[in-house]
Amino acid sequence: MAAARRLGIIMHGVTGRMGMNQHLIRSVLAIRQQGGVVLSDGSRVMPDPILVGRNPDKIAALAQQYGVTRWATDVDKALLNPEDEIFFDSGTTQMRPELLEKAIAHGKHVYCEKPIATDLASALKVCRLAEKAGVKNGVVQDKLFLPGLLKLKMLRDSGFFGRMIAVRGEFGYWVFEGDWQPAQRPSWNYRAEDGGGIILDMVCHWRYVLDNLFGQVKSVSCLGAKHIPERWDEDGKEYKATADDAAYATFELEGGVIAHINMSWVTRVYRDDLVTFQVDGVNGSAVAGLTECVIQPRQGTPRPVWNPDVKQPIDFYDTWQPVPDNQVYDNGFKVQWEMFIRNVAENAPYRYTLLEGAKGVQLVECALQSWKERRFVDVPELKL
Repeated sequence: MAAARRLGIIMHGVTGRMGMNQHLIRSVLAIRQQGGVVLSDGSRVMPDPILVGRNPDKIAALAQQYGVTRWATDVDKALLNPEDEIFFDSGTTQMRPELLEKAIAHGKHVYCEKPIATDLASALKVCRLAEKAGVKNGVVQDKLFLPGLLKLKMLRDSGFFGRMIAVRGEFGYWVFEGDWQPAQRPSWNYRAEDGGGIILDMVCHWRYVLDNLFGQVKSVSCLGAKHIPERWDEDGKEYKATADDAAYATFELEGGVIAHINMSWVTRVYRDDLVTFQVDGVNGSAVAGLTECVIQPRQGTPRPVWNPDVKQPIDFYDTWQPVPDNQVYDNGFKVQWEMFIRNVAENAPYRYTLLEGAKGVQLVECALQSWKERRFVDVPELKL
């Protein structure tokens, strides 16, 4: 087998939980372990990462632990190396537009986490710069590659639902305040001045999920909330939580589909997974979590009768049928990394561009406007 072609990747912000676990370990390093990415002609591309972060102790320890030979603390210097073609960022949202602009100015292809910016103007600026420079660009849209949502896509494509009517999403879990035990999320998530807030964090996800699986978003009504006013940071110091920690949103989609999604960091889970989506259609319904999916066709729907004086005789959970795992589902982050690498290496089709990330930021702004003005807000078509 011929040697794989090297592809240098600058990876910024991978000392955080998501960047380290999903992007470095389970994506780029996993791709290296499998021998690289196979291209259409049978040749291979081998990613060669350089890890970049502000803390030299953290970044050096991470590189040593996982056998990465290159690391740096100066992102500007790293961008000067012409042999590194891709710049990836999973750092803070507030820093992202400036970092992406620098990378684009150095001719790098750019790939990043979302949101791509905290405001739409900054997001569109980055999109236009990437288009003008002619660089490949992409944004992580990981939930589209979850086994549960891939099963929903298969059901939709097969015509199982018939005409879709409604989607109901439930997302969240209890994030500890930090006093009795440490919080599972960083403290900046709860400070608006640092780019925190569940609307900014999660509505950009719902944009690509809704657009790609159920119908283009046409309007949104959103109510945010700051349910827990004080929290404790990583050093055990109390601080004021200034960002929204829960939101309740309704979306009007093309084709008359209505979607409602509750998102919360202050809810205790009593459902099958941390996120679930129920999709109702005239011919059948489905409920999907991260990995599993169950269905109930029109022909198998029970006939309940409302009678509060009698204990419910139907076991509603027992009337649903699981969708089998008829294929092997690889890590979704890794799958999208492979797609982007093929896009860079051989111009393979790729649709999850920065513009798709900007659409997420657009919906965030519309949701925040809706909360402020207490009304439905239309979501216009977004173009560069």
